[in-house]
Amino acid sequence: MPLHEGYELRPAPPSLDEYLELRRIAGLSARTPDQARGALAHSWAFCHIREQQSGHAVAMGRTLGDGGWYFHIADMATDPAHQRRGLGTSVLEWLIAEIDARAPADPYISLLADDAGQPLYRRLGFVPTSSLGMVLRRL
Repeated sequence: MPLHEGYELRPAPPSLDEYLELRRIAGLSARTPDQARGALAHSWAFCHIREQQSGHAVAMGRTLGDGGWYFHIADMATDPAHQRRGLGTSVLEWLIAEIDARAPADPYISLLADDAGQPLYRRLGFVPTSSLGMVLRRL
């Protein structure tokens, strides 16, 4: 899918402040700067989209992975003021293309989908699994 006019996809993470702000305005859980630094530095692949006029980062996504067979897509976020322009689709398609280009054959690609993201993920071929997602909360 071609990128909507007025936007530029960059195959790199956004800045620390942009990462934290995109997570906040997209409704993702808050993270500390130390947590964000780790995400920015240690992702297998990362891209973001900038609005050309303002220069602001308005969408992002990243892949965690072992480089062998397991890849997990995370931090899919789009500024609500820029939604419905195909930016999330462009980010997700870029992440999948990176896995296809750089990983060995037959990778396992997973993600956790909230209700708002499910139509996008389903449209690009993601299906529910029989596994139950779980989390260990540290308080």
